[in-house]
Amino acid sequence: MPEDAERGEEYTVDELASRAQMTVRNVRAYAGRGLIEAPRLEGRTGYYNHEHLQRLQLIRQLIERGFTLAAIEKAILNAPHAAGHTLDLITILDEPDSAEPEIMSRDALAALAGVHRDDTLIESLVGLGLVEKLDPDRVRLIEPSVVRSGAAAVKLGLAPETVIGLFPLLQTHLRTIADAFVHEVVQEMLQPFIDAGLPDDEWPQVLNIVESLLPIASQVTLGIFRSEFRAAIDVEVGEQITGIAAKQPPTK
Repeated sequence: MPEDAERGEEYTVDELASRAQMTVRNVRAYAGRGLIEAPRLEGRTGYYNHEHLQRLQLIRQLIERGFTLAAIEKAILNAPHAAGHTLDLITILDEPDSAEPEIMSRDALAALAGVHRDDTLIESLVGLGLVEKLDPDRVRLIEPSVVRSGAAAVKLGLAPETVIGLFPLLQTHLRTIADAFVHEVVQEMLQPFIDAGLPDDEWPQVLNIVESLLPIASQVTLGIFRSEFRAAIDVEVGEQITGIAAKQPPTK
């Protein structure tokens, strides 16, 4: 359905709940808290529109991200017209930049790394949020690109425990980088837009900036890591060569 047609469509409370992926009881509860506006009444039937749906979708996504209903209520009531903008931004950030989760057998996962099946290692991957257990024989790769890259490193000769142990270190440092980058983006690009009252005519430009920054930030991080990785290899290899040379008997 074209977006313009969808925006003009109206829904009963049952249809609205279905589209928002929540129960009618929740819809009525959110309406009672003032989180969505009253519907258009026609007789005894209420009709809801695209704005109602958008608001409920935002509430559901924020709840799924761990925000409390009290925090969501405060944010929405303080800036009721920002719901659409927030949902647009969440949609961009939710767009997958890697392969979709995939299902495979535990034996196939072990084969990727060239090792024998070890359920203890799979439990470690589950604990890191990289893999989800489905049944005794199958798993779902939540982050398939990360898991496959790790398996490739193991196949090259690194111990599985070493690769798994490096993941929290990478995650911690990359989160620090991401937090710093996002903080600067918010301060320099989003805050002026917020201070201006979230003008609708400027939102497409802001959205485009955020969308463009995601691949830029990824490439910059990857480029710096490659440079530092090469430097680390040079230092490590140099130290090993120096150590070997020091052990050699002096030439006569």
